[in-house]
Order: sequence, then structure tokens, then C-alpha cells
Amino acid sequence: MFHVKQLEYKVTEQKELMAFLMEKMPDTSRTKVKDYLAHNVCVDGRRVSQFNYPLMPGMVVSIEKASYKERMKPRNLDIVYEDDFLLVVNKHEGLLSNSKKPNETTVITVLNRYLHLSHQKCNAHIVHRLDRDTSGLMVVSKSKQVSQAFEADWKGLVNDRAYVAVAWGKLEPAEGTIKSWLTDGEYCVLSSPTDNGGKLAITNYRVVKTSRRYSLVELRLDTGRRNQIRVHLREEQHPVVHDPMYGYKDDVSPINRLALHAFRLGFTHPITGKHLTFETPYPTSFMKLMEL
Repeated sequence: MFHVKQLEYKVTEQKELMAFLMEKMPDTSRTKVKDYLAHNVCVDGRRVSQFNYPLMPGMVVSIEKASYKERMKPRNLDIVYEDDFLLVVNKHEGLLSNSKKPNETTVITVLNRYLHLSHQKCNAHIVHRLDRDTSGLMVVSKSKQVSQAFEADWKGLVNDRAYVAVAWGKLEPAEGTIKSWLTDGEYCVLSSPTDNGGKLAITNYRVVKTSRRYSLVELRLDTGRRNQIRVHLREEQHPVVHDPMYGYKDDVSPINRLALHAFRLGFTHPITGKHLTFETPYPTSFMKLMEL
């Protein structure tokens, strides 16, 4: 979150706006002043960008010192990649992917505001979701057509979805595959080792590091079911740290978030055909947890 610093100047003599700004900001380059004038200057509370706008005594000129890019930068997520068709974002924990409630802050509402502020004539559309408390990489399209292209050939286009988690205890063996059938229960996702009519879920895992209390685990998904990783690690008796739904009720870990992050994403662009791969570092809080 940025803080806007606003400067105010009272006009004492008739002068054009650009000349007035240059006079009031003598240590600022003309290029920078032009940038402020394009987006950040108000006269008597009204946005003005005309360089020769006539100022009269008594008028008040205000300047927001935050840059235009800073003002339109989305909160609660980071834009990792953007082109004319889609965005790849790093979602922060605590942010919903999407919601039917119109006033709820989500990835979609945050990006729609960004697209509006950057004068892009399009809306954000969900391609795939992450749980509210899971952070990490997501694809969001700029049109229904691109979202539908992913939906029509998800397995053909998306070839790598990798997560990192901190799980309780020492997960053994150090590499393996967890497979079960998942069904939506009234309050949570239920798992069965045999086909009970649910959806098959397959998770491949590799232990990267162990400590006295925890395992740092990389996980790759063959399927993308709701809460899949959280349910599967619970089934292995090594739930994700700080998981309020599938974890230990007496979880006393010092981390104040679900220890699950989507750190790598690879896919073929549905429009350009180019293969793209994105990766983020493991969250710092996960690595600090492994030192305990």
C-alpha cells in the first residue's frame, strides 16, 4: 500500500499552469513535472492536464506526489506478466479469487479496477482459482474467449502447476504420489481411497527439507480439485501448517497464515502458442518456519 503525499499551493498572480509548476518545483525535471501534469494535478479540486491552463489569483493547485503507475498498482496481488490477452498474478494470502457477492474484494475486482485505471477496454475473467488463504501464481484472462480456450483444453495447455507447503512432521517416503476420490461435503471436502463416485485427485510430492517439526514439500498436481493438496496431506497424517479446516486443532505454529503457496506455473499461451513458465521464491515465512 502506498501513501499519497499531496502538496498545495495558492496562486498569487496570473500565470499558466506549467510555468507555475516549474516555479514551485525548481528541483524537479521538466519531464517529471509533465508526468505530474498528465495525471496528478488538480486546480480547485478538479483534475487538470492542460499545460497552458490559465491560473488566476486565489486558485489552489494541488499535486499528488505518488506516480501514476503507483496509483493504479493493484493491491493484494502482484502482476508478474501481462499482454493483450491475459495476466499472470501472484495472489497474496487472504484474497478470494472470485465471489458472487458484488461488494467483496477479489482478484477479479482488484484487476478490473487496474484495467479501468490503465484505460484498457476489457474485464478480468477467472481461468482457475486458488483458495482464499493460499498465495501464489494464477492466470486471469482479459476476455471470455481466452478463458474458454483454457477451459476447453486445460490439460493440453497447462503442463506445470507446482506448490510448496510446510507440513507437520516428517513426510515419508520422501517422494510419492497421493491418489484418492474427493467429494464435496457439507463443510469440507471428503476423501475416499476407492472410487465412491467422487472426482479422482492425484498429487505428486517431493520433500525438499525437513526440520525437527516440519517438512518443506513441493507438490505437483495431475488434477486440480478443490482443496486437493490440503486434503491429501491430511490423509497422510501430515497436514499443512496453520490449516483451519484440515489441520490440527491445536496447531501452535508461529506462522499466521496457511503454509501453502503456488510457486510455479507453466502453460502454452492459447492465442500466441508460446510456452510460458513463471516461478516465485518460496515465501520467506515458510523458510523461517523451517529453522525452528
